[in-house]
Amino acid sequence: MASQGRRILPGLEGTDPDRPPPPLTSDLHEEIFLRVGSPADLARASAACISFRRLISDPGFLRRYRSIHPPLLLGFLSYADAGFQPVETPHPNAAVARAVARAADFSFGFVPSPIKRFSCWQAWHPRDARDGRVLLECRSTILDGEECLDLAVCDPVFRRYLMLPPITDDLLSSVELQNQDMCYSGSSFIPPGDMEETSFSVIYWVFSGTKLVVFFFSSGSGHWTVGTSTSWNDLGFQEEVDSLSSWQCVHGCFYWKVNSRNKLLKLDMNTMELSAYDLPPDHEDEDIVIAESGEGKVAMFSQVGYDRSVKYYNLLQNGSDKSHEWHMRSTIRLPDQYTSECYINGPAEGYIFLAGTPKDEDVTHSSFFSLEIKSLRIERVSGRTSHFQCDVPYFGFPPSMSSRRIQ
Repeated sequence: MASQGRRILPGLEGTDPDRPPPPLTSDLHEEIFLRVGSPADLARASAACISFRRLISDPGFLRRYRSIHPPLLLGFLSYADAGFQPVETPHPNAAVARAVARAADFSFGFVPSPIKRFSCWQAWHPRDARDGRVLLECRSTILDGEECLDLAVCDPVFRRYLMLPPITDDLLSSVELQNQDMCYSGSSFIPPGDMEETSFSVIYWVFSGTKLVVFFFSSGSGHWTVGTSTSWNDLGFQEEVDSLSSWQCVHGCFYWKVNSRNKLLKLDMNTMELSAYDLPPDHEDEDIVIAESGEGKVAMFSQVGYDRSVKYYNLLQNGSDKSHEWHMRSTIRLPDQYTSECYINGPAEGYIFLAGTPKDEDVTHSSFFSLEIKSLRIERVSGRTSHFQCDVPYFGFPPSMSSRRIQ
């Protein structure tokens, strides 16, 4: 009798054993890592294995990541003593700020002093910071008593620098200006737009009793050019302008507040046209910050008098007559435990910055706060160790995710 075979369930006799899923390719890993919102988390991921570290440290990947994610607020550069005040715990960027403070040289000792032609030489002081670079200035007195300004751009993490050339006498003569005529000058970075990561531009302005002159430096060309030269009379000022302050670049335009006047200057950097605007009443001697608002609008934050609140305005155009008006949107107050002393600074990377003193304390116990323009959220970032209005906010990435910003 033939033996009866075992019954085989249909469809199972050809089943292969379970297979592991295919490994993720480097392209997929890259797309995943690009979506990691926290640079600190990405830095920790790079330490997980050699392949992750190789991918995350690749210059091409880092360029893509930095183009998608904004840099982190890491602290403030002190104009007075060329020091660095990192953000403090419990701020979420505190650990990265400490790592950058250890890795970088914020004393700028690697930048050589200007040529020794002075009777009184001063140290380098930070004037602006953007995209990992710091703009330094050195104001010194030449032997005949004339003041001289030297500028340098440096990368404090990689300790690289570029000394900017002086503005030549021929360039000054082309706008009918001489060194002895200049009453005041200042400088700032210009947002890079679509330039290469190692490229940058600097704006330098100087004015005399009769005119305002603006120069531009490009790292690509390596020299200065004249942007515009306009007389105070053409701008509607019948009296001499003493000084300019609160300068910011917003939506392709550069702004200055005219001190002791209720006026704001605007330079359209596409047309190189200068124009003057009225500020809201009672802003002659007050601090303001011009900033970018949503939908291409211009915003202004101001602190009027000894108040622990900041007023938020938008600059709006009135129909087709091209006139403008300020519209106040809201008032933002410091936390209740802080007194009337309030200073404002900025803007940078979508923030402005405030300083306030706690009740029953002196200014040595003051604190820095960031105010996110989009949400109007206030967050304490650190204690105050210097004259806040001269401090420069510094943004960046963890040292492992930074790259050289100067050739």
